[in-house]
Amino acid sequence: MPTPSVDPLIKLLRLADLPAYKALRDGMLADHPQAFTSDAATELTRDADSYRSRLSGGADGANLFTLTAWSGSQMVGAISCEHEARVKVRHVAHIVGMMVSNQLHGQGIGRLLLERALALLQGEPVLELVTLSVTSSNARAVRLYESCGFQRYGRLEGAIKLPDGQLVDKDLMCRRLR
Repeated sequence: MPTPSVDPLIKLLRLADLPAYKALRDGMLADHPQAFTSDAATELTRDADSYRSRLSGGADGANLFTLTAWSGSQMVGAISCEHEARVKVRHVAHIVGMMVSNQLHGQGIGRLLLERALALLQGEPVLELVTLSVTSSNARAVRLYESCGFQRYGRLEGAIKLPDGQLVDKDLMCRRLR
């Protein structure tokens, strides 16, 4: 397991962090259109305050939390975890919006964020399963998720259609928490 070459501070997303979160997200969406279902042009028109739903307990409790990674005053990564309140599926959490700054890819920050998120999820007694989707061709991300216990249970072919018409597949992965 790689040790991060920077020593990032991991903390929950706060209201004051929303502009930094938007800046990181806008950059990731623009640089990696195949990795996210949101598109850069649409998200660019949103203001930072529109990401309040990513705060802990946001969107009527659907967002469990968003963890952020900081190198000094720069947000360099983020991961969000959501779940539904419906009785039959409230035991399932979903990891969404995992991102790490381009200049820090491969330095262990994504692993650190994912491991911290999994530890928080395991602390929630109602949760038993966590899911995520990842672009099938993103071998580095797939390896990270597999090394943290996720298993592929399906593939959604053509899950994302890029502006040039290219179709991108997503792997659907899950991991038992207990």
